[in-house]
Amino acid sequence: MKPKFIQLATRFSLSALALGILAACGGGSGGDIGIADGGIRGTGSSVGPVSGFGSVIVNGVRFNTEDLNGRVQSDDGIRMESELDEGMILRVDGEWQDDGQGTADRVEYDDTLRGEVTVTQPWNLETKSARLDIYGLVVHIDNQTVVKGKKVTGLADGDFARVSAWRLPNGEFRASLLRVRPASSVDTFDQENEIELEGKVRKFKEDLQTFEIGNVTVRVDPDSTGFDGIDISSFEDEPYVEVEGSFNGDVFWAGEIAEDDLRRYRRGDDDDIEFAGPVSSTIDPDTRIFEINGLFVRVTDDTEFDDGLTEDDLVPDLLIQIEGEFLDDGTIEAEEIELRDGESEVKGRISANEVFPDTQTFRIGGVLVQVTSQTTIIGDDDVRLEFAELGGLEEVEVNGIERVTAGGDVVLEAFKVEIDEDTADEDFELVGRLGGIQGNALEVLGLRIETITGTTDFDGTTFDNLVKRVDEGERPLIEVEYRSTSGGFRAEKVELEENDEDQDDDEDD
Repeated sequence: MKPKFIQLATRFSLSALALGILAACGGGSGGDIGIADGGIRGTGSSVGPVSGFGSVIVNGVRFNTEDLNGRVQSDDGIRMESELDEGMILRVDGEWQDDGQGTADRVEYDDTLRGEVTVTQPWNLETKSARLDIYGLVVHIDNQTVVKGKKVTGLADGDFARVSAWRLPNGEFRASLLRVRPASSVDTFDQENEIELEGKVRKFKEDLQTFEIGNVTVRVDPDSTGFDGIDISSFEDEPYVEVEGSFNGDVFWAGEIAEDDLRRYRRGDDDDIEFAGPVSSTIDPDTRIFEINGLFVRVTDDTEFDDGLTEDDLVPDLLIQIEGEFLDDGTIEAEEIELRDGESEVKGRISANEVFPDTQTFRIGGVLVQVTSQTTIIGDDDVRLEFAELGGLEEVEVNGIERVTAGGDVVLEAFKVEIDEDTADEDFELVGRLGGIQGNALEVLGLRIETITGTTDFDGTTFDNLVKRVDEGERPLIEVEYRSTSGGFRAEKVELEENDEDQDDDEDD
């Protein structure tokens, strides 16, 4: 069930993509939503980070994968949907509707990089960024990267990780997912080809069958190296390629060489495409074309901009979502463009006297919200607003990512703050990761919310099953409707937001 207060499927009725990426598992509406065009709104390819399960959620669409029996097309040690992580950039071929539901005909995943990490810039609390090196290939971690296996502040030289990322115009990478393999694990990400590199072919020597990527010299074995969609005869032109293989001493032997990850955006059997990524080039004012993920996107007078965006905002590194259609010349005509969303949300009235200009923070329903230079504050009709305009009686919705400060405080780092002209009621709603359970209280987004046996309504789960999941080390995404009491906060309804299979299992217990 999706949270009822976001109403994304209705609000962005022209684009399933506009439901956002990381917040998609919390996007949509639980009520009855009509489909504006009466049926399927897109048939083609959806490319973006997976943001939730129970089937798979990509670009705000929950793609039903029943016909695939959970199978994923990948050669990176992943065979089933259950092995996917949030943040992995998937390609889903299928169809999708205005109500945020879709059907997958094929799900594909391919790592961008795998290998040992060198930390060249530790996590910076002010810039919310870190920089890593994997065999000479630069990987940027930011406040929208999903980091698993370790805390981002604990990343260390020698960690072995898989990375799902967007390649930047300078050849470096912006990570959507960094998953560190536990030191105690003996599993490989890909048993035959442990290491995966992606980059520009340099110093190709045909007589030696060698070339360089990053700081690694790659050796090709004419008898055993496989080629997929590319031929070594093209290496003189220094293309970008993907190489999987392993080290034998100081020599990196290529097991397979393929086209680089931009192939995930290739036009399929149908013209529609929805995808996300960082803008590569500023929009050309004459042609109204800009580049993203190796694709050229054309803006028209009919393109809908959400979140207060304008054409002038389309500058390099801005992370956005696009839905559009391939034209005959290979460009994409954009139907809708919006900012990427986070997975955590809170809605309600800003607490009285709890707007703090000095720290650019405020509280809603007890949740501490941090505004940054990347936060967009908008009012009705997507009008841009300033921090000083916060603090009235209006209903406010915040979308972002949960962070922990150096002092150990939990904050919701805001990507978007939306102020509605309607006066808020006394209730609050939030979506966030269940951080822990103490007694009868749930800890979500740094907030302690009491549950009352026989009074709090649990939907798709039970209190005991949430306890079990926390004891097993999980942090399920939940939606909580709650209100303030004299002693703190009390949950009216708790709903599991991810993995319908777990919900079914819970209900069967």
